[in-house]
Amino acid sequence: MARGFTAAFLVLLGLASLLVSPGAESLAFDGKDGVYTGVSDGRVLRWGGSAAGWSTFAYNANYRRIPLCSSSVVPPEERESICGRPLGIRFFRKTGELYIADAYLGLMKVGSEGGEAQVIATEADGVPFHFLNGLDVDQSSGDVYFTDSSSTYTRRFNGEITMNADVTGRLLKYDAQTRGVTVLKTGLPYPNGVVVSRDRTHIVVAHTVPCQAFRYWLRGPNAGDYELFADLPGYPDNVRRDGKGGYWVALNQEKMRLGAEPPAKHLVGVRLNPDGVEVEELTAAKGVTLSEVAEQKGKLWLGSVELDYIGVFA
Repeated sequence: MARGFTAAFLVLLGLASLLVSPGAESLAFDGKDGVYTGVSDGRVLRWGGSAAGWSTFAYNANYRRIPLCSSSVVPPEERESICGRPLGIRFFRKTGELYIADAYLGLMKVGSEGGEAQVIATEADGVPFHFLNGLDVDQSSGDVYFTDSSSTYTRRFNGEITMNADVTGRLLKYDAQTRGVTVLKTGLPYPNGVVVSRDRTHIVVAHTVPCQAFRYWLRGPNAGDYELFADLPGYPDNVRRDGKGGYWVALNQEKMRLGAEPPAKHLVGVRLNPDGVEVEELTAAKGVTLSEVAEQKGKLWLGSVELDYIGVFA
């Protein structure tokens, strides 16, 4: 089953009026019709509807303190290490707190009213975070599961992870009660998006390279095991639950095969069933890349680290 989208089928929530540069990498929903995204100037924005548009919901200490962070002259890649780069974001619905995986500043949290986000973790087992990326919150316990894509390279040099076959990524857990960070798995190749399964028995982790998703068992007889969940037809970014117990995986780029003909369709996402079997494809025009496909109340919300809008596919 394939589902294709073009501008004719999308509601485009443009970000340009508030951005120094684009990049709605991940999306979060507060359960009260609020939609949020992190962007490349270090802020988290909230969508207030077509009349209100986008407004600043959260920011880090440097954003207000350092003029560079609101500059339209300096390229994003040169200021992100100072101004921050929110990637994975999720709410803990019981408290209204928003957790943020900032690629440079660490694991952060902001209250339900927004404002200045606080850094709550910058290392695990004595190893500093280099490239925090994907994040999800267990809505029962409040525990946060997140990835550090590399212990060697930062986001600015993410291409080096692939070129040098870096396998220093980690899967991590922030315990909401003890406020400590535990390393669940080390030696991972480019771990990216992460999501807690609907029954809370396992986590699915998308690996940008080698185009696969793995399952880490949290409980049951296989607790602690890390096993292949799915081979993917492209390079995945974030992974989110769908409405049927499965998962949407956003694809930043299709898998490249030497000597192969260019594909007739441009894949930007796939839906997997609870067993990791592909059951649906999402296609788009050439040049479109997605970082996240989030299903919410029957609609698909589409985020991209490269585009200056969020798409809503009904």
